[in-house]
Amino acid sequence: MADFIELKATDLAAMLCSRVCHDLINPVGAIGNGLEVLADPTQGAMAEGAQELIANSAKHARAKLEFARLAYGASSTAGTDFDTRECERVARLLFEIEKADLDWQVPMILLPKHKAKLMMNMLLIAAMAVPRGGVVRAEVTGPAGAEMFKFTSTSDSEKRQKTLMPSGAEGLLSGSPEDGVDARGIQPFYTGILARMTDMDLKIGIENDVFTFTATPIARQAGGEPEKAAA
Repeated sequence: MADFIELKATDLAAMLCSRVCHDLINPVGAIGNGLEVLADPTQGAMAEGAQELIANSAKHARAKLEFARLAYGASSTAGTDFDTRECERVARLLFEIEKADLDWQVPMILLPKHKAKLMMNMLLIAAMAVPRGGVVRAEVTGPAGAEMFKFTSTSDSEKRQKTLMPSGAEGLLSGSPEDGVDARGIQPFYTGILARMTDMDLKIGIENDVFTFTATPIARQAGGEPEKAAA
């Protein structure tokens, strides 16, 4: 089993920044290309296509920025709790540019900041399981302070698509990836950090072509130590 990795704060910040830049470079570059076409008087025949490219790329950039602000950053949300209605708004923006559909079954509640971030990062991983289309179902159940998160991803069977396990997800979530961690794997690695910060146990798997990803509260003894499973 690979060694557990603890990143320095500066390394974590650098890798998350690289991830955000990676997500934005294509749509921002496309906006620049579209503007260059509009500025060229000899390209008048391509103006309509350039305008569509700019509009579509701006939509992608906005969705990814709003998601990053909530899932990775401090966000502008007041206080230490996040309203799940804001999480839903950002999630629906993201799924406007994803190939999968979103089935949002999350009640209107307040979640502690890091738990809300965990939920949003789990959602992104669930979307990775159906990159060519399908349905991602998001659920939150349980009493306040002991919420359970469940994400289920089902591929589009009519198009004969397969549900996939996101590459290296299990090791990255556990903090012990076989090949280490870099900017490409920092998002699931960060998800694991959030789970440990909020005392949530992550389970991930695929059965009968259905991807399931859950986070459940870890039971604690009076002294604050995790309860040991019964023999």
